[in-house]
Amino acid sequence: MNQEDYSFSIEMEVRDYECDMQGIVNNSVYQNYLEHARHQYLKTVGIDFREFTEKGINLVVIRAELDYKSPLKSGDRFVVCLDMVRESPLKFAFYQDILRLPDMRPVVKAKITGTALNGRGRPEIPAELERLMLVKE
Repeated sequence: MNQEDYSFSIEMEVRDYECDMQGIVNNSVYQNYLEHARHQYLKTVGIDFREFTEKGINLVVIRAELDYKSPLKSGDRFVVCLDMVRESPLKFAFYQDILRLPDMRPVVKAKITGTALNGRGRPEIPAELERLMLVKE
């Protein structure tokens, strides 16, 4: 796959302190990369977490599935790509891939499932999110 095959992508670089004793990115750090990409995507389409929170809407992750394919090392450049898909009336998912640059070698494949909680703590997808979601086929 290429970056152009996704709704959104962002390029990043591995920092030294993200690596473990083996010299590769620690497994937990990949979740930070994935989250940063989701937040940047939402910003680019006009979703502001602070405004949502002030309205009593909280976007939450309810499930994270990650498949590790190959490691990244300090200084590696990579791209995090994503598509946001409607999974059910009350859930959405981000299908995300981390690909090493420049060879586009798969590093991580992830499915991050989320929902929005209204002021009463109940799942409810706001209209601002509705318009962003691809329909799962």
